[in-house]
Order: sequence, then structure tokens, then C-alpha cells
Amino acid sequence: MNYKMLDLYKDCILCPRKCHTNRYQEYGYCKKSATLKVARSALHFFEEPSISGTNGSGTIFFSGCNLKCCYCQNREISHDGFGKEITIERLSQMMLELQDKKANNINLVTPTHFVPSIIEAIKLARRKGLSIPIVYNTSGYESIETLKLLDGYIDIYLTDFKYFDNELGEKLSKCSNYFEIASKALEEMYRQTGKNKFNDNGIMIKGIIVRCLVLPTKSRDTKEIIKYLYQKYQDNIYLSIMNQYTPLYYIKDYPFLNETVSKNEYNEIIDYALDLGITNAYMQEDGTCSESFIPPFDLEGVIEK
Repeated sequence: MNYKMLDLYKDCILCPRKCHTNRYQEYGYCKKSATLKVARSALHFFEEPSISGTNGSGTIFFSGCNLKCCYCQNREISHDGFGKEITIERLSQMMLELQDKKANNINLVTPTHFVPSIIEAIKLARRKGLSIPIVYNTSGYESIETLKLLDGYIDIYLTDFKYFDNELGEKLSKCSNYFEIASKALEEMYRQTGKNKFNDNGIMIKGIIVRCLVLPTKSRDTKEIIKYLYQKYQDNIYLSIMNQYTPLYYIKDYPFLNETVSKNEYNEIIDYALDLGITNAYMQEDGTCSESFIPPFDLEGVIEK
């Protein structure tokens, strides 16, 4: 075990919040200590086709988050902290168990605040036979320094790009510099992975998918994101333009979040992307706005049998 790596929790600057908390003694901005906490470890079939395929993606959902999105679909674990504390050794075992279930990959969901422990778990699992790709499933709000620690451990970055307008990011995620941070983070991700690569079954084995979740009435912001990404990366990365936003009716400060994305809104964005010339993109059909995309956080696969 690399205890120097684990010492990074003592003065935590793993994410751009740089809260400098000693997470061995108290919670950081992410509302988590230095001990891993996981809510679910199971096959998941609702990621992008090149991630889930027919076998499913081996998703491990971590508790806590370094963003504070008021519309978070996984609020139970990101805000409320549901999950079970586990050891690094147990996390490595969970990875191997998912591989035994024929998962296409290990999909680490909201992992930023546990990166030192995750790296140690990957090293341990690889020594015991882990060979499938590792997916880093993130909000995009990442520090360059932490991403550099992951170089050589992560095969695929499945990253959000939430806001072009920083004012919108401040209102909805308490984050005034999202665009600058996310754009620099994506540059580092691309440096590590390069162009996307797939196996003979169409499953991604290396590369980047950038998710753009369309928010109700905010199509202009999504278009700006899409234009920026295509101008910078062309079709060397995949975009995933998502219309699965699920209204959360308790958000009183921002009534537009209590709506769904209209069919016209979404189609207008898709037409815009096609007009730009984008070919490498995933698009969603009508009816994807559903809580069925949110898995049950029931500790499946977390407790050792």
C-alpha cells in the first residue's frame, strides 16, 4: 500500500474546491472522510451503448460529491450520503467480482474525492487479474493534478460538460468557474487517452465520451457547449446529448427545473449538432425522461458474501 498516496487526504486538494481539510479527522467539502463509502456495485445497462453493450457496465457508485447540483438525480448518495464504508481491499474485490460477471468495464461513478484509495484498489485488483477497462465517470469538475495521478490507471473518461455559462453553474451547482475547470480537465483527459478505440464488438476500450445533459429552457447553453467541443476536438471524442432530465418538483428557486425538456427543444439541439458536422454522437429517443434510469441504491454488491 502506498501510504504517501493516502496522505493526500490529510490536506485535501483532490478537487478544485481545494478545501484543505484533513479528511482523517473531519469531512471535506464532498461531505466524506478518508474512508471509502459505496452505495452500489452492480451491472448497469443504461449507459451509452459502447459502455454498457449487452453485458452491462460494472458500475460502482461512490457516496458524496464535490459539486452541489440542486437537480442531482442521484441525490440520495451525492447529497444525503447513503452508502456503506469499505476498505481498499474490499473495493478491489468488488472490481474482480464485476469482471467475473462479464462486465465490459469497471465504471467508477462520482469517484473524484476517493482517487488515492481508488488507485490503490486498481493496483491491487490488477495484481489479482483485473484486465477490463476502467471508466472514470465524472461531473467534469476535476483538478489537473488529480487527473495526472490517474494517468495509466484510467482507460475511458465518461465526463459531463454541464455549463458554458458560469453564472448558470453558480446558481445550480454552487460553482462559479465550471467552464474554465472542465475545459482544462478535458484537455488533460484527452492527453491521456487520445482518440477513441473500440473492440470488435463495438465496446469502447479507450477514449472519451462527453455527456451534455439538456436542461429545460437552457438549449442555448447546450449549443454553446457542443460548438466548443466540436471546434476543439472534432470527432476525436464522442458526445452524448442527453434528454433524460427528470423534473424534481421540490426546487422552488428555479421553476424551469420542474419541467421536462420539450421534444422541440431537444430536436433543435440535435439539428444544430448535425449542422455543425458532428458524426460521433449519441442521441436519445423520446421517453427517456424516467426515474428508471436511476438505479436503486440498495448496497447491492457492496457487502461481502
